[in-house]
Order: sequence, then C-alpha cells, then structure tokens
Amino acid sequence: MRPNSDRAWDRAEARTHLDEALVALALPTFPRTLDRLLDLCELLASWARRISLTAHRTPGSILDRLVLDAAALANVLPSAACVADLGSGAGFPGLPLAILFPERRFTLVEARERKHHFQREAIRRLDLENVQALLGRSEALEPQRHEGVVAQALARPREVVPLLLPWADAGAWLAIPGGQNAPLVEAVPGVSGAEIRHYRVAATGVERTVWIGRREATLL
Repeated sequence: MRPNSDRAWDRAEARTHLDEALVALALPTFPRTLDRLLDLCELLASWARRISLTAHRTPGSILDRLVLDAAALANVLPSAACVADLGSGAGFPGLPLAILFPERRFTLVEARERKHHFQREAIRRLDLENVQALLGRSEALEPQRHEGVVAQALARPREVVPLLLPWADAGAWLAIPGGQNAPLVEAVPGVSGAEIRHYRVAATGVERTVWIGRREATLL
C-alpha cells in the first residue's frame, strides 16, 4: 500500500515504498539517500503548511508527485557531471536529483524569494554540498555553463529553449519535462538531435514525457 495525501504519514511505510520505486528504476537505494529524500518530503510539507510553495501539501503527496517524478525523469535523462535546473520552484527536480547523484553538481535558479529561501534551507538541512541555489531570473543572471540544463516550469515550452542555451556548454543536453502530452517545442537554431522520450513514474504509474535536445558545439 503506497502513501498518499489521504492517509497519515508513516515514515517506515514511506521508506519501503520509496525503496521499491527506486529499485524498479535501478537507482541508488543507499540508506542516506532514502533518509535525505524522506527528509525533503517532510521539510517541504512543513514549509507548505505556512507558505505557498507547491500544490502538494503532505509528505506522501510530495513523495509520490514530486520526488518519484524526479526519480523517473532521472532514468531517461542523459548523464552529466553538472546540471542547471532553471525556474526550479521549490527545488524540483533538482533537489531529488542531487540527492540521488551526490557525485554530480547542481545549480538551482529561482526568481521567487520564498522558494529560493526554501531551497537554501533544504540544502543546509540535508547537507547537500553538491548544490548551489541562485536567486533571480535565469535571463538576468550571469549564466554558468553546465553539461545539462532542465526547465520544468520556467515558461511555455516553445519559449524555453532560448532561455536554456546560455546555461548550456557546447554539446550539453537540454530538457523540458512534460505531462502525458509531449511539450510542443519548435526548432531552434543551434539545437540538434531533438527527441521526445516517454516514461512512467514508478509506483504511481503516471505517464510522462520529456523533450531533449543538444546545444550544438558551433553555437557561439
């Protein structure tokens, strides 16, 4: 039986649920990884009771709809030593990805102060040394080049790619997650190899899509 927003949070049950989902995705299930992901669910739920950070207000809902979504996305994204998450909101998918892959570096970019403050608190409380949180609009900040750039809710899909490019190193992948219907992304000069990947979230069975392209090495 999986945790959900209608039942009381049982951390032991949630841990089993999370472990089984990560095993199904062939993702790390180290005790520290499980503990950090569950801590993230509880921390966000605590903040969400006081200020509006996400539509998901309980640890169980956050686990199913945010953490497991991020884990499933990780399974279809190309590898990258450093990833930028633009418009990351309360830190998704960046924070779960950073917990799952502590050997990689992540940059969270968010323009809304309350969400940025939550990101900073999560980084501190969860001791995430591989994450930095930047406050500001991605197009207004000095971009830092990364091997992968993801934007889950930055803008309308057809407007997002030009915002991703300044943060992408030559040959880096760009990703725009979507729902069951694929994001509508028009061709953009300097981006090649665009494709839509379909995947299913472990345990919940929710179907998702993600648009992935590559920044051409010749783009200045």
